Amino acid sequence: MAGIQIRKYRDEDSEAVKEIFTLGMSEHVPSSFMHLLKQPLTQMVLMCVFCALMASSKSFLLPILAVTLLLAGARQFVGHMFSRYIETSLKKDLNCVRETYLEQKDACFWVAEIEGRVVGTVACLPAERVPGCLELKRMSVRRTHRGMGIAKALCRTVADFTRDRGYAAVVLYTSMVQTDAQKLYEHMGYDKIREFVIPELVAKITNFSLVEYRLDLQRDRKGD
Repeated sequence: MAGIQIRKYRDEDSEAVKEIFTLGMSEHVPSSFMHLLKQPLTQMVLMCVFCALMASSKSFLLPILAVTLLLAGARQFVGHMFSRYIETSLKKDLNCVRETYLEQKDACFWVAEIEGRVVGTVACLPAERVPGCLELKRMSVRRTHRGMGIAKALCRTVADFTRDRGYAAVVLYTSMVQTDAQKLYEHMGYDKIREFVIPELVAKITNFSLVEYRLDLQRDRKGD
């Protein structure tokens, strides 16, 4: 952790914060695509298309080309969904970090800086779905600076902030494909509360779910 500073967000950090978020979210496109391919519905569609074309054309080439095009289309679809989420986030809270986090009660946004370069981010604000708790958001660390304890330090920063303000716990939501993030949170003492499918048609069709985690600070304090 030598040379790494965790500090509050400044306006000049805006572009770096957006870049870190965009790159971090884009990393999950391949794993989300693989999740889509593992779904029974996806496999059934691919198999039906292949068999139907195989029976009608009496050739391997056409069904193989068709399945290849379907796979390419599915990959583009997953990429589009992530791009839409990224674009929406960049236009909302990440476009007005100061107003959303720094000027609101019991909310904050931090960056991790090393040698003058922003390499990680995290934020928190009162949880809408869980009264009496703060929600950890926008956790991301540049790929080049992972394994240095930065994410753990950012997690502890949020926990300390939450405890200092008298809240009972920290909650967060991460997607099922973000397995490294899940391992981090569980290592930091978070308990998995539930897993649920996002209430959108596409998510329901692809069985894409979110995982809710909670860090009980009263229990955490007893264990210190």
